[in-house]
Amino acid sequence: MMRKIINLNETWKFIRNDEATAIDPTYNDENWESVNVPHTWNAIDGANGFDFFKGACWYRKQILVPSQEKGNKVFIEFHGSNSITDVYVNGHYLGQHRGGYSSFRFEITEVIEFGKINVLAVKVDNTVVEDVYPQMADFTFYGGIYRDVNLVISNHLHFDLMDYGSKGVYLIQEKVNDEQARITIKSRIVNEHDEEKKVRFWADILHASGEVAAYAAKEVDLAAGETKVVEVPVVIENPTLWNGLKNPYLYEAKVSLVSFNDTVDELSIPFGVRYFEVDPEKGFFLNGQHLPLHGVSRHQDRKDMGWAITEKEHKEDMEIIKEVGANSIRLAHYQHSQTFYDLCDEEGMVVWAEIPFISVMSKTELEGINAKQQMTELIRQNFNHPSIMFWGIQNEIQIGGDRPEVRRLVKELNELAKKEDPTRLTTMANVMFVQDKDEYNYMTDIIGYNKYYGWYQGKPEEFAPWLDQFHQTNPQVKLGISEYGAEGILQYHTNDPKVKDYSEEYHAFYHETVWKIFAARPYLWATYVWNMFDFGANIRDEGGVKGRNNKGLVTYDRKIKKDAFYMYKANWSDDKFVHITSKRFVERADDQITIKVYSNCDEVTLYANGVELGSKTSDDHVFIFENVQLQTGINEIKAVSNQEAVTYKDRAQFIKVAQVNSSYTAPDAETCGLVSNWFQMPELEDVDIEELEITDDVFSTRNTIGELLENRETRKIIEKYLVGFSEDHPMFGMAQGMPIDVLASMAEEMFTDKMMYTLNKELTKIKKS
Repeated sequence: MMRKIINLNETWKFIRNDEATAIDPTYNDENWESVNVPHTWNAIDGANGFDFFKGACWYRKQILVPSQEKGNKVFIEFHGSNSITDVYVNGHYLGQHRGGYSSFRFEITEVIEFGKINVLAVKVDNTVVEDVYPQMADFTFYGGIYRDVNLVISNHLHFDLMDYGSKGVYLIQEKVNDEQARITIKSRIVNEHDEEKKVRFWADILHASGEVAAYAAKEVDLAAGETKVVEVPVVIENPTLWNGLKNPYLYEAKVSLVSFNDTVDELSIPFGVRYFEVDPEKGFFLNGQHLPLHGVSRHQDRKDMGWAITEKEHKEDMEIIKEVGANSIRLAHYQHSQTFYDLCDEEGMVVWAEIPFISVMSKTELEGINAKQQMTELIRQNFNHPSIMFWGIQNEIQIGGDRPEVRRLVKELNELAKKEDPTRLTTMANVMFVQDKDEYNYMTDIIGYNKYYGWYQGKPEEFAPWLDQFHQTNPQVKLGISEYGAEGILQYHTNDPKVKDYSEEYHAFYHETVWKIFAARPYLWATYVWNMFDFGANIRDEGGVKGRNNKGLVTYDRKIKKDAFYMYKANWSDDKFVHITSKRFVERADDQITIKVYSNCDEVTLYANGVELGSKTSDDHVFIFENVQLQTGINEIKAVSNQEAVTYKDRAQFIKVAQVNSSYTAPDAETCGLVSNWFQMPELEDVDIEELEITDDVFSTRNTIGELLENRETRKIIEKYLVGFSEDHPMFGMAQGMPIDVLASMAEEMFTDKMMYTLNKELTKIKKS
């Protein structure tokens, strides 16, 4: 018998409560809510702030396994359930999966009744616990069975279904070049018969046309109950290489197990062959050709859907990413859906895939068992995707403080990733305050930094000196930018954009400025905009918006592309267009305004109220038209470019008003940025600021929040000046590893020179033990 997959997404029962008796097959669930999966119980409240629901909930479903399947093996397969999942069938406990992002299976053969109704009961809990990652992070942990659920029915002879949720077959690219692709097909084959079996392993490597490119075979003897690892070499001569957006060519590996004349198991695995490297001076190379990686990051949630999205939403996201012209995606901060990895393969995106070892390491489980489990699952389940070239080890794990066990675990995760897959590069995303010479920069093959000059710290222009200094200090380090961005809220507009004003104009100006800096530095192996889309972040409350990170180039619902989207499209895409910026800044109190246009055309002509104002050319895809006169009432603006007998144009409408619209400006309380609502700071009396000597044996603002709260005396000082901030605060986990100096650089309006002097004057009186 051949493997069968039966989808179980339809007709579930759900209750948002911990009903322990729901494991009983006779339990009456008729009053439960009827749902289909994908499903999350946080679809609405997940982006509404701190109080979204976290806890255990239950799902139940009746399943029928046809009587003719008796004698086969039956498994239940979950593609994503967040974050701790306990599975029961007919009252029998099958086991628990810990972690919310990877696929997992349980065998149910011995507990089901073939040809009869069976009851599946599933408890899912999105409570954060000490030994499951992530511990905390700046995104919402949506609870639920949010990806597909299947029954898998197989022969007793089959490719391993219990190998960390993988296919049990790995196409290892030993050596690839333009002339030849040498591959080892590594398979885990299982014999669950009570007697020895002989089986023939067979692999056909097919071109996209269906023509055979290569094949391999091997006879395998399996003892009763044995799982055997079988390796078979195969060579593709003169291969067509998977070459990113230019030619994402996919072969198909049809691997099968044949017993006598029967094919007892078969898998079809799309894959591509390619070779790549990163040079510390020249950046990324794919198949021997330099390829600057123009990257965006993606979270998987969507407004009013949370993580419970379908193939339709995955495809829509990919189309938007293709439109902006990106050629690389950082899939943050966890394992994403197989659907999206498949899309990356098919469309030619270069991918950074990672685990949710993020922000904070457990205080009690110091071996990293769950982080290692999730790393193994990520690699084994995604091994055959040609788009994936980088395995991410950690993201900003330094936020939780400088602990030796954190450094040790990062090294061990790197070693694990290299052992599981020596063919790809390891990487990680360091938090912005990691020093240039810190050993974190030397633990993985390549590194990234999450840097936010121009938003959390300083000005966007400060990227240039930092990048050049880091590269000079570490010429051997392969450096990329794993996150950069600024909040852009479409309600807010200004003629004079400034840091932390949340306006769409600053959002666009920020990306203009930073992209020019990055584009001039070819040693950066990749840069990743944070983020492609706005996303849910329950711990946030800033810019007048609760429960959301607004740094996306596109809104949370995917309906509006912000101006910065078109700035990148102008730089990255060959599809010609013209875009007038600040269209949502409709009401204008000025007699004259400046019109800015983004375009990848050579020349743009501007019209105002039917009158041609002139034409401009640009070397940086930004076209500026100054002193555009506004008439009373409605003004029609048109930008036009004619390229090779094709006309590209865009329109905008501005209304001349007497007074500035106050709703265009963010509330004053919000313009101090993320830190502004973490605590209250008292008014200080005038003081004469004197130079203080700060030595290593005393406390100071160089110490982290966490360190200062651990000491009884310094804790009193923190509680005095950072009123309301303690371990119970929702943002404590994000801040505990930050030195006060770093926190101050993120909120200079609050941490004035007077406040910093006062803090240090009191802290330096206390000796470290």
